[in-house]
Amino acid sequence: MSLYDLFVNDVKRKKVSMKKYQGKVLLIVNTASGCGFTPQYEGLESLYKKYKDFGFEVLDFPSNQFKQANGTDDELSNFCKLNYGTTFTTFAKIDVNGQNADPLFVYLKKNNPNVGLFKKLLGDSIKWNFTKFLVDQNGNVVKRYESSVTPRDIEKDIKLLIKA
Repeated sequence: MSLYDLFVNDVKRKKVSMKKYQGKVLLIVNTASGCGFTPQYEGLESLYKKYKDFGFEVLDFPSNQFKQANGTDDELSNFCKLNYGTTFTTFAKIDVNGQNADPLFVYLKKNNPNVGLFKKLLGDSIKWNFTKFLVDQNGNVVKRYESSVTPRDIEKDIKLLIKA
């Protein structure tokens, strides 16, 4: 199975094929509106604006598994737009861990090239909001970044993948 075989839900709960993003560099993030890392939305938007014309996308997946993304899918999407001026795509709320984990995040965690290191240090699970996965144009998970890694710190890795 590849990343492009998966489907996700938009904020209206309509299925979206990941094939839509084939050929693009993706930064896939589990987010929350009431988290200490929420200001990272500014950095994510900055990266998106800077590199979207080069085939870069930020895919935002709110998760309330850490009790910091309260509200409906529409409310969370509007929160990001109103408070941080986001223009990248926010999807429906998901679980990132456990039995109900979204298949996308199951795939990202399983196919992370640093999975051995992360399993050893952190286990399989996502530990907090704003965990980020960088995916290349072919759907390969290139790198996982924990919450404390800022979007600015990821920019050099994005530049290596795109032709900016």
